[in-house]
Parts: sequence; structure tokens; C-alpha cells
Amino acid sequence: MAELNANQQKVLELIESMTAIELNEVVKAMEEKFGVTAAAMVVAGGAAGADAGAAAGSDTVNIELTEAGAQKIAVIKVVKEILGVDLKGAKELVESAPKIIKEGAKMEEAEAIKAKLTEAGATVNFK
Repeated sequence: MAELNANQQKVLELIESMTAIELNEVVKAMEEKFGVTAAAMVVAGGAAGADAGAAAGSDTVNIELTEAGAQKIAVIKVVKEILGVDLKGAKELVESAPKIIKEGAKMEEAEAIKAKLTEAGATVNFK
């Protein structure tokens, strides 16, 4: 990664804290303000490409729990809360990752679920 000056670093930190929906709104505003078009770059085999493709293709996505991460108990609690399953069911889902945990979720709901799971330490992709 190239060295960034202080202003560039601040912008990067702000972008990292945004949801995909918020970032999309910023990109649209920049396109309008500067008269440019931002094209999504497809990365072969990369998670970013999968997220971009899922977001561009339809209004709904499947949410895949890719990895539970180091805080597996926290992730199990979030899965239990989100899906309304019992503790045993949530534990089985988390331990069977990678696994689709919700199909046909609207993008707003998917982003909210991804944010909660990511905050708990999980890795999540959209398919």
C-alpha cells in the first residue's frame, strides 16, 4: 500500500467506518459533483468482487458466514439474536462456516446483519 498523507489517511479511516450503503451514497454524490463515473472493479476470486457483484445484481442477497473468528461465542450470540434460533442451532451454524445463514435478505437488512457479525469478529460475504 502506498504511503498516505494525513488527509488521505483521514479519508481512508472514514471510508472504513461506513456501511456499503453509506459508501454508495458518497460515491453517487461524488459522481454528481465532479461529473465522473465510478465503475466497480471485479477481482477474480476475491471477496470484494463477490460483494460488488451481489450488490449490483439484485435487491436481495444471501448472507454467508465465512469465518467465526477468534470471538466465536460473541458470534454465536449474534447469530442466535439475528435468526431467532436456539443456542444449539446458532452454535451449529457458526461451527459449520462457511455457511449461508440467511437467503434473500434485502440489502439494508444484509448490511445491518453484516455489521453486527463483523463487530462480533466474524467474516461475512454476500452471495
